[in-house]
Amino acid sequence: MKTTGSSAQPARPTHTRYKVLGLAILLAAITYLDRVSIAVTAPFIMRDLHLTKVRMSFVFSAFSLAYAIFEIPSGWLGDRIGARRVLTRIVAWWSSFTILTGGAFNFPSLLAIRFLFGAGEAGAWPNVARAFSRWFPSSERGTTQGIFFMGAHLAGGVTPLLVTVLLRRFEWRVLFGMFGSVGFLWAIAWRRWFRDTPFEHPSVNAAERAYIESGQILASPGRAETMPWRILLANPTVVALCLMYFTQTYGFNFYVTWLPSYLSSARGFSALTLAIVSGLPLGLSVVADLAGGIATDRLSRRFGPRIGRAGVGGASLAAAGIFMLAGAFVSDPAPAAVLISLAGASSNFLLGAAWGTCIDVGGNHSGVLSAAMNSSGQVGGILSPILVGYVAEHFSNWSAPLYLTGGLYLLGALCWLWVEPSRLLVSD
Repeated sequence: MKTTGSSAQPARPTHTRYKVLGLAILLAAITYLDRVSIAVTAPFIMRDLHLTKVRMSFVFSAFSLAYAIFEIPSGWLGDRIGARRVLTRIVAWWSSFTILTGGAFNFPSLLAIRFLFGAGEAGAWPNVARAFSRWFPSSERGTTQGIFFMGAHLAGGVTPLLVTVLLRRFEWRVLFGMFGSVGFLWAIAWRRWFRDTPFEHPSVNAAERAYIESGQILASPGRAETMPWRILLANPTVVALCLMYFTQTYGFNFYVTWLPSYLSSARGFSALTLAIVSGLPLGLSVVADLAGGIATDRLSRRFGPRIGRAGVGGASLAAAGIFMLAGAFVSDPAPAAVLISLAGASSNFLLGAAWGTCIDVGGNHSGVLSAAMNSSGQVGGILSPILVGYVAEHFSNWSAPLYLTGGLYLLGALCWLWVEPSRLLVSD
């Protein structure tokens, strides 16, 4: 006997996972608001604290050093106790040290504050990846990561203009207090609303849970088991992802540290134009993030993850290398700025593919694998501002670091040849 009436209609899936994505986007935006602001305020900080370019480069790198040291432990902790608790701690910590940045009174104090800032923020991205691995099916992960990074880079692109305008009314110390306060509001909302799995959340119905779980490739929905480090460190895909991300983050950190100074001193842009042009790489990355995320998912569904993940990643870095080398070579400031911006956007086109690969092959260890890749990137992030600072101060040559960055991008593109995005790292 057939059932009739409205009861025969299956329940429509809820869309709670999109609210999770919305909160993650806000997290990304706040992260870059806090992180990029120091690049724009650097000239004022250097003036008031009597810092040289080299000393300021060490301040930039102190953040990346701490980030690299604490990234894997924070990713591991997220795999053990969940992203809800870890991300709440991370955002509260970094917001505190954003505020304290405004209280720095000399070089050692600023160095210590930025180091502790990086220690607190470490693990944010891997724990977001951990949350996405529980809340989104594999077919949506590249797009989800692309939208997430789009929020980060949109905030990063707007921040230079926002900071430039606010500096007309407030000194740089006040700005860090204002920006740091925003994170506490996010941490409260996340702690109250988010749950580590869809099963735990009262707003998720059975239909949405079934849809998410049907696209999961995790071995089990539970907590991660002990990570087999020997397998992780010896896996060619993991090694290639780490080396690739080293080159990507090396280049990216130039954009969020020395780019405004480069455009001002080497290319001669005025203050207002500088504020706009400084945000152009991250502004273009907003489009690249979304397009790259959609592309990696669609190509993976049609041609498989080898093309959809590794192909997109390799092509992105190859394009970034070509644009960066061209930008360093061109003498006209406007075309050079556009080419350098296109290089930054191209390097970010791969983010959906890179982080989607970590989630796909990491399984229950996606937090640790994401952290390992991001930690390797932070090593590049540590070296980038220091090398650029030394070249700018001692050799008065801005082209050399750009040529080096372009070459590294091309080497990173080759790393994708060894990435196998369809093979689960460990079967728990």
